[in-house]
Amino acid sequence: MIDRPHYLAQLRRWKDRDLIKVVTGVRRCGKSTLLRLFATELEKEGVPPNRIITINLEQLENERLIDYRALHDEVLSRAQPNAMNYVFIDEVQNAPDFQKAVDSLYTRPNIDLYLTGSNALLLGGTLATLLSGRYVEVKMTPLSFSEYRTASAQAKEALSPQRLYDRYIRNGAFPATFDFASDDLSLHDYLEGILSTVLFKDVAQRLNIANSLALDALASFMFDNVGNLASAKRISDAMTSQGLRIAPNTVAEYLSGLVNSYIFYPVKRYDIRGKRLLKLHEKYYAVDMGLRRMALSGQLRDTGRVLENVVYLELMRRESSVCIGRIGEAEIDFVTEGPEGRAYYQVAETVADAGTLARELAPLQALRDNQPKLLITLDDVSPRSHEGIWQVNALDWLTDSTGGHLA
Repeated sequence: MIDRPHYLAQLRRWKDRDLIKVVTGVRRCGKSTLLRLFATELEKEGVPPNRIITINLEQLENERLIDYRALHDEVLSRAQPNAMNYVFIDEVQNAPDFQKAVDSLYTRPNIDLYLTGSNALLLGGTLATLLSGRYVEVKMTPLSFSEYRTASAQAKEALSPQRLYDRYIRNGAFPATFDFASDDLSLHDYLEGILSTVLFKDVAQRLNIANSLALDALASFMFDNVGNLASAKRISDAMTSQGLRIAPNTVAEYLSGLVNSYIFYPVKRYDIRGKRLLKLHEKYYAVDMGLRRMALSGQLRDTGRVLENVVYLELMRRESSVCIGRIGEAEIDFVTEGPEGRAYYQVAETVADAGTLARELAPLQALRDNQPKLLITLDDVSPRSHEGIWQVNALDWLTDSTGGHLA
């Protein structure tokens, strides 16, 4: 199993606290493995196996537990009295009315409850009302580049950082892709299976979508346009011009399904001078670059925007919030708020050309505060300052060897 230290640290931090731990993320990103890793840690700490209760609601042998009463009673029948029991329920949203079982189990003083789910609706509606203030969400994605590098080292691969990055954006970061590193056909089939399952099971079935052609086309369009400003009207107009008529309200509905299934992440724009979020237009980034390449018929398009997407995913892991910055007519790729405060980021594949460097620095130079400002590129350079704006190599930054904000 590939180690996931970032997420394990979060589970450790919340262990034995009076909160339900909910691990969310796209299918096959490693949620079940994370729970197994954590269960192994618990056993090493001396927790007996009979106090670690694991139920996967995607497994056929647990089909009877889809009934929330049966699920509830199964956990209680296995729980040991007068001792803390660690209960892991995988894909809990597969049980209709699961929130009733969860709410009851939460009240038991001898149960520490951990859930996983592949749809954001898990934390919506009734459950959010029932558990308001009583749960913590652990947002999981496929492997970060740092985790990917560690897994590569464990597999005794001898790849340079650049070659490893090239494979990372080509094959994607789902943990199982390591099994297909040299088998393109199996890799394609695996990634296609993930996307097909999400589109059919997590989106089409939940939203009762009969027109799967339009849903597939929208997903492909969004993969092709990561990092571009978008709205339902803009997307509708663009797809109509390409020969597929799809109404803006339909775009909005389908897109919400893709977002709720963690295939895409919407990022709002923030007016830095006006200190407000902008209501019109946002950008979308994809959960995985291998999935994107597969959806685009095997083409690795726009490697600059691919880098921007990779940086966004890393910022999402590290920071509390990520927005697109606007200052006047200029745009800053990312504005973040996190434990160390605010920071600003520009992302460019290369700034070897003086004109490109000047263009990328200009929005950051327009800022009048003293918060950290970074220019992240794939240029093979050591960290350097452009009048207080730090230029760093993306591969160093992704593995955190640059020391974070450098300010």
